[in-house]
Amino acid sequence: MTTRAEVLKLLADGGFHSGTDMGLRLGITRAAVCKVIRSLTDTGLEVHRITGRGYRLAQPAQPLDRRAILRQLGADADRLRDRLTLLEETDSTNRYLLERAAAASFAGAVCLAEAQAHGRGRRGRVWVATPYHNLLLSMGWRFATGPGIVAGLSLAAGVALVRALEEYGVRGVGLKWPNDVLWQEKKLAGLLVDVQGEASGPSLAVLGVGVNGFLSERDAARIDQPWADLFSITGAPVDRNRLAALVIRELRRMFEVFADKGLTAFRDEWQRRHLYHGRRVRLLAGEREITGTIEGIDAHGALLLRNARSGMQAFHSGEISLRAVT
Repeated sequence: MTTRAEVLKLLADGGFHSGTDMGLRLGITRAAVCKVIRSLTDTGLEVHRITGRGYRLAQPAQPLDRRAILRQLGADADRLRDRLTLLEETDSTNRYLLERAAAASFAGAVCLAEAQAHGRGRRGRVWVATPYHNLLLSMGWRFATGPGIVAGLSLAAGVALVRALEEYGVRGVGLKWPNDVLWQEKKLAGLLVDVQGEASGPSLAVLGVGVNGFLSERDAARIDQPWADLFSITGAPVDRNRLAALVIRELRRMFEVFADKGLTAFRDEWQRRHLYHGRRVRLLAGEREITGTIEGIDAHGALLLRNARSGMQAFHSGEISLRAVT
């Protein structure tokens, strides 16, 4: 464990801790503690300092802990022990795994980060996440066939993520095509898939997942859509190690099934969980605006929309934005 991680662990309870006391406990100088605090605030973590009392996190946080995650994984831990990477800071967890795609342990490899400098959302948008409070996770997988097999992968992953959130204790979560998880129609989590490979195969995919554990006011102000976080939903600090284990377990199971059966194994459940199913919506695709009723998804994950003028049409992910008609 790095000194920065050790300092964060001391601060995680949300109480005040003096630089002197932390230095004594960690065997470093008070000046070294101040330097570590500065490095934490540089990542975007909010730390309060009050003369005579010390330092305190603006919001209690549970640091990611490799041993705790493996313990929560139970019987699944052995398969992941050598494939689990925890980073204090990275530009992108997806990019981290893609750069290590040649490793024999790539399939099922997991990368988690406390802070992410260049996290991406759909259509090139920035994924906003308060450092040390959210779940930023990527998992890699190899497929024997070409990239075409991964059509619908983000939809199958959405099902897996909702299952994990429900097991964590969150109720009222559902899906929005193609890759959002909502709570009361506010965005709680998102998914992003990067794919590499030749048309004839093999291919590899890296699935990125972001779950809002807690968003600071400063970060929330950067988000241009309704959002939710687990702290607001549950009223309690997030057990990120338990949540990470649940998400990892469900994603790995999803990949194993998807590699054999594709989206077919998840299609019915996805449609049951789609919050916009049967609703009239507007689809915005570039300059086009199409109004209709959502009928579901096809075998490849395309959204099926019916309207009076054109009948049933299939729309693929990428440039399409979904808005409910009020």
